Amino acid sequence: MPNSLTHDDLALLLADQEPPCISLYQPTHRRHPENQQDPIRYRNLLKVLEESLRLQYPSKHLEDILGPFQRLADDASFWNHTEDGLAVMGNSGLFRVFKLQRPVPELAVVADSFHVKPLLRILQSADRYQVLGLNRREIKLFEGNRDVLDEIELTEDVPGTINEALGSELTGPHQTVSSYGGTALGSSMRHAHGSRKDELDIDDERFFRAVDRSILEKLSRPSGLPLILAALPQYHHLFHEVSHNPLLVQKGIEMDPNALTIDQLREKAWEIMELEFRARLKKLTDEFLEAKSKGLGSDYIETIAEAAVQGRIDFLLVEAGRHIPGRIDQATGSVMHSEMEHPEVDDLLDDMAEQVLKRGGEVVVVPTSAMPAKTGAVASFRF
Repeated sequence: MPNSLTHDDLALLLADQEPPCISLYQPTHRRHPENQQDPIRYRNLLKVLEESLRLQYPSKHLEDILGPFQRLADDASFWNHTEDGLAVMGNSGLFRVFKLQRPVPELAVVADSFHVKPLLRILQSADRYQVLGLNRREIKLFEGNRDVLDEIELTEDVPGTINEALGSELTGPHQTVSSYGGTALGSSMRHAHGSRKDELDIDDERFFRAVDRSILEKLSRPSGLPLILAALPQYHHLFHEVSHNPLLVQKGIEMDPNALTIDQLREKAWEIMELEFRARLKKLTDEFLEAKSKGLGSDYIETIAEAAVQGRIDFLLVEAGRHIPGRIDQATGSVMHSEMEHPEVDDLLDDMAEQVLKRGGEVVVVPTSAMPAKTGAVASFRF
């Protein structure tokens, strides 16, 4: 049921939707006994949503809208496998559940559109990545950031094993596979009968091609995340040779991923990603400074807000953890400063980011130490 958050999801949620639109956020916990409180807090938020719905939309048939939310509350298996945060979005024609790798403030909003700002902050953070664990017969996929790494459940259209990828084309009748270790990516030894080694090598290549194609189409393109290969050294050259994935990072983890705990895998992935992360931030900073020197960049909030509404922003850097009270007039781009009763809702930086994304610009959330200005945002303009 839960989705891995992608740019396509954000675009769908930002599009015009039939009201009422329900947005529910809450922090969750990975382990017992802390996670015992999570479904209780969720039900309390549902009560707030139901009351708000009856006040704002008394003529609507609310049971149809709230039904999926209520069923999630009763799903014990779901609540036993939560992560650090939860986002649930729904209206009469849509229901989405996102397990999040970062905590989010507790929030229940009923409005004419979905409240996506917490998702935007997470999705646009510059430290996110994916890891492909690979051997000659099967794969695993992971997604994470500097602090956490989780395995992603593969969908049916992503082949998890060589048999799923090649099916009847596999050189199966001429080989056997022995597995040791009893785990999904356990060590394996393939025994070739007669002179079948060449055929088995061909199988490896075709399997890697199929994996690369499906990962690119179903995961890398929708997420836009860098992909790190984790595999024994002898598989790196072949996979890089057949891969067409522009998001595949050149340096990988040259170890059997099954030999590592999830935290060890995260540490090794972040050693690689931190270099990519810093290089990307430097590139964006240099591009902003060059644009600013030519009159095509600014760190003034009012200037950025107006350019965002006009569709003139190429990329926007937003300071992680920073909130500026106020709203943007979506017609003129004028800034209305105010005290925030709900800082997760009324925030100028998130309003600007939302406008930039709607108009095809790029948004990157970066740490304070990497911001080239103290205003909370900088932007490079298209014209």
